[in-house]
Amino acid sequence: MSDERREAAMTNESRRAFLGKAAAMAGAGAVLSAAASGASAGLLPSVARGKTKPPKGDEPIRMAVIGPGGMGTGHCQAFSTFAKDGRANVQIVAVADVNDLHAARGKRVIEEKQGKDSVQTYRNYRDMIERDDIHGVLIASPEHWHAQHTIDSLTAGKDVYCEKPMTLNLDQAMDVRKVVLGNPDRIFQVGTQKMILPKYVSARQAIKDGKIGKALWSQTSYCRNTPNGEWNYYGIDENWKPGVNLDWDEWCGHLGPREWDPKVYIRWRRYRDFSTGIIGDLLVHEMTPMIHALDAGWPVKVVATGAHLIDTDMENHDQVNLTVQFEDGHTMIVAGATNNEVGLETMIRGDRANIYLGSRNCVIRPERAYADDVDAETLTGTNIDNDQDYLRLNWLECIRSRKPAVSNIDLASKVMVAVDLATRAMWDGHAYTFDPSSMRASRV
Repeated sequence: MSDERREAAMTNESRRAFLGKAAAMAGAGAVLSAAASGASAGLLPSVARGKTKPPKGDEPIRMAVIGPGGMGTGHCQAFSTFAKDGRANVQIVAVADVNDLHAARGKRVIEEKQGKDSVQTYRNYRDMIERDDIHGVLIASPEHWHAQHTIDSLTAGKDVYCEKPMTLNLDQAMDVRKVVLGNPDRIFQVGTQKMILPKYVSARQAIKDGKIGKALWSQTSYCRNTPNGEWNYYGIDENWKPGVNLDWDEWCGHLGPREWDPKVYIRWRRYRDFSTGIIGDLLVHEMTPMIHALDAGWPVKVVATGAHLIDTDMENHDQVNLTVQFEDGHTMIVAGATNNEVGLETMIRGDRANIYLGSRNCVIRPERAYADDVDAETLTGTNIDNDQDYLRLNWLECIRSRKPAVSNIDLASKVMVAVDLATRAMWDGHAYTFDPSSMRASRV
């Protein structure tokens, strides 16, 4: 794909491309709108055309999965295990995938716990979400499909759990935001696992209570070392046959057509057109709970750099560094790498005290100048053995109670501002700003 097309995919025109129209961007210094009025007028359904009634009493929550591939298979195993172990009254009744082999594997994994012939498979997800017996849809497709799958599922009247990142870019995020806000009776959750950890809830309350004074700046990271190349561990199956058991054109969606490439298909996180790489796949897990804890408003300025230092075969960067400033002036420093596992200490600095979040606890230690005024404190967090499971269970609980999910659209939208602006900055070398009043992003 050309540089011009990549750039267009990050502007408002990508919204039109995303919805099936051609895209173009004029002027290198153009203002990039994230929610311009009329950009999706008449194209995005804002109110659900169907509404599945929530489960009643001891009725099981019937759910479907779009994309039972790598992460999707993990979700299939987790939810079917909840049912088998009695942790939740849930049943996966359908899976959809453009790859028949993946759909069959998802069915097999689920039915090993649920029982034979309890899952129906679909090649076309649209047929699946039209079923009126499905309460919720879990979306584990590649990033470039998240927005369309979410919008279609919501407007089919389903509750949605969407894997992180919420979307591929900011324009798509604002489209999803519009539909979620237009359907307030729907439950919407984004799968950023660490969002559920109690230590971040304690940190948020400590900041709100003024225990550290003004929250000045913070730091976090997600670093690991993958010598054979990050995401290359997703193996290529010679049994994949486009046109026979795999719909490659449907998988490419608005980013196609293009020649069949099994590496792109299974290792799409390595490629710029299909993923933001480290930022959207790894760093969102760290940034999301920190943004929630800080409650500092929208990101308003982002500067970022990326490099290819070891894994030069990967199109996306193998080392990234972000500086994100928020509405109240707070600055977050974020580092990510797939070539070295030593990251930054997770912490929040205040003028009176600092919060350390490297353990399962929220630890408050005073600044030396305020040692006599601020007490050192350890706010003990619950020992959650599998935070991803707790986030999954939260979604199921919210489907029954109709209370908002913890990893909600407002938080996910702010995260996507940081993700998208950082991605733009890395590729073109400019800083970017975001105006929360107009919901517009601009290149500095």
